[in-house]
Amino acid sequence: MADLVREVMTPGVVAVRPDASLVEAAQLMRAQDIGDVLVTDEQGVIGVLTDRDIALRAVADGADPLTVSAQSVCTPDPVVIGPDDAVSAAVHLMRDHAVRRLPVVEDGLPVGVVSLGDLAVAQDPSSALADISRAEPGSSPAARSAHP
Repeated sequence: MADLVREVMTPGVVAVRPDASLVEAAQLMRAQDIGDVLVTDEQGVIGVLTDRDIALRAVADGADPLTVSAQSVCTPDPVVIGPDDAVSAAVHLMRDHAVRRLPVVEDGLPVGVVSLGDLAVAQDPSSALADISRAEPGSSPAARSAHP
């Protein structure tokens, strides 16, 4: 079983500038096949923007995703963790703050993300959540038949 966040995190960062439009962020999410991006500036992580944020905080209110910025819709000042912190610390932070992903920051710069799915795979590889987390998008028979 993994002890450190660096052993379970997804390395690398997909990020957008604070002034990026929601369309830019959504296109990046689609291209990378992910559901969230970090919002960063020269000082580091300033927010986390999810596909759900875009849908519920902007589109559902009728906002124009071409003109609304990532910073205005993201969750600001996210809880972060270090790569050399214990996996148990990540679990506690997620539970205490009711979040599903934590940016991993080293020396003030983002180096990865640890998600609930990453932790499920590391903590209990035989769990249903771990199995779902390992599945490739669109790999299920239902997903294939839904998208001709």
